[in-house]
Amino acid sequence: MSKKSFLDRFTEKAEALDPGSRQAYILRLARERGFFETVFNSIEEGILIVDRKLHIKYCNQAAVNLLGLPADMHEVRLSQFLRGVNWRRILDNDADEWLRVSRQELEISYPEQRFVQFCLVPLEEDAKMAAVVIHDVTKERTETMHDFKNETNKQIAMLAGSVAHEIGNPLNSLYLNLQLLEKGAEDPGYLADSEAKEMIECCRAEVERLDSIITQFLGAIRPGEGQFTQVFVDKILIETLNFMRREIEQRNVELKCEFPENVPHIMGNVTQLKQLFYNIIKNALQATVDGGSLVLKISCDRDYLLVECADSGRGIEASEIGRIFQPFQSFKANGNGLGMVIVERIVREHGAELGVDSQPGLGTIISIRFRRRPRQLRVLPE
Repeated sequence: MSKKSFLDRFTEKAEALDPGSRQAYILRLARERGFFETVFNSIEEGILIVDRKLHIKYCNQAAVNLLGLPADMHEVRLSQFLRGVNWRRILDNDADEWLRVSRQELEISYPEQRFVQFCLVPLEEDAKMAAVVIHDVTKERTETMHDFKNETNKQIAMLAGSVAHEIGNPLNSLYLNLQLLEKGAEDPGYLADSEAKEMIECCRAEVERLDSIITQFLGAIRPGEGQFTQVFVDKILIETLNFMRREIEQRNVELKCEFPENVPHIMGNVTQLKQLFYNIIKNALQATVDGGSLVLKISCDRDYLLVECADSGRGIEASEIGRIFQPFQSFKANGNGLGMVIVERIVREHGAELGVDSQPGLGTIISIRFRRRPRQLRVLPE
């Protein structure tokens, strides 16, 4: 049985009341609406409620300012103002796509040029509606080098403290196992061969875990390496997949690549892009159980080249999607929470746009939109 919408529940309750109680109930709701509108209009993030056709049913003042929304929004759709989103996929009458939680960073040019983070979350109370939160990240994208260095130093200090905490557990495990092995070496009867072998394997696993934490930490704080040159994304993806072939085969994941015949070049750094795709594919493999699928797709138009990585894994909860780009916020058993930090850093250094679409239990789509050429202004004739 489908869930009743708020309007259905409100109508049922109102009809069950006598006229006097109904009037008092409606007046109370009106006062509460006024209070919540005051709250929503006092925050910096833009908040909108849209239906399945992207008609705007509600927006706060910050959304009006960020997107330049008109006073009359009777026939206005959100897609008119956020043009960098793949709305076709979301609106193709596919319930699964609509129910995905989406997060994307994109550039808008009206009413002024900005970079915004856009997040769409379907409402549990009404499957036909969704909440949209828009955050202006222009300052973060265009901050001065001085501020950038200060912020980088803060991030390094925070990451270093977190790394010190993270490496504590594997070091303790190594210390305890080595103590037991030392006793076994002094007393031949203290440990069975199988126990000693198990401890050695445990030590090896902990060393690999330490190496992973340190490598990811260095990747998260290391500044961009080398200059940008003309690169072909399909070739970089194939090289990355060949490097990860053994892991893909071990996990029994069905891999599918959908690349056009002639993929245009972009300006990029090969080393960084390999690291970018490695982290994205690694996350997708870890989220996908044996027998799952992984689809890599490249598409392009006149201005952009789009890379999508879709897995059939566990998906991301709405409560998690805002934290996956924070250091050491991992939702995997053996994750260290630095992979997506590296991904976002490299995407920004390439002037690209990063998107995340996910539905719990059905999988996640990571999309990266690279600009093929610098933005050009088109002058209309007089």
